[in-house]
Amino acid sequence: MMQRVEQFRTGGDRNFGYLAADPRSREAFIVAPSYSPEGIVRAAFEAGYRIRYSFSTHGHPDHICGNDDIRRLRGFEPLLFGSTCPDSGIKVEDGARFPLGNGSFTLIHTPGPTLDSICILFGDALFTGDTLFVGKVSGTSTDAEAITPYNALHQKLMTLLPATRVWPGHDYGVRPLSNIGTECASNPVLMQPNFIVFLDLKQNWAAYKREHGIV
Repeated sequence: MMQRVEQFRTGGDRNFGYLAADPRSREAFIVAPSYSPEGIVRAAFEAGYRIRYSFSTHGHPDHICGNDDIRRLRGFEPLLFGSTCPDSGIKVEDGARFPLGNGSFTLIHTPGPTLDSICILFGDALFTGDTLFVGKVSGTSTDAEAITPYNALHQKLMTLLPATRVWPGHDYGVRPLSNIGTECASNPVLMQPNFIVFLDLKQNWAAYKREHGIV
């Protein structure tokens, strides 16, 4: 399935929002419209796309703050983990497949930064929200919770094809786009050989960033 992705800087703390479309059917969906959904909706209109869905990758305020505007602009309910799409009747859960044109896209439950975090796999495009950034991963509230994102990253995201493009929820890395192969080979958090070393790096991440000039 062909796919087209447009990345938008929506405001907040370097937030990204996305318009993802199937150019053949002209059907599209929005990911994390957050602070300025009008620009994404306008881009879809100008391209002649019909927006079928809008997803928030998790419930942090900076990722759902545009949902009321989506309701007003498009007249449908933005979807989060656990909700059910009123149009298709499909529940937002791990492995759910949502139709788009003649194809579909898949939801991946990746609890870690929040228990409701999801990633969206659309062809070779992966929208990672706060689960995976370029060169970084999101934090957790306590060290005891760190096993959850470790498992989600290693058992789900790192098993995807290396060419899978990573579209993160924030512009926190050295560039706004990456891929799974690059992240597996260069993201210091993903490169750790086991959970103990992974946890140690997370506990000492501030010092690691200073030592390696990471902002």
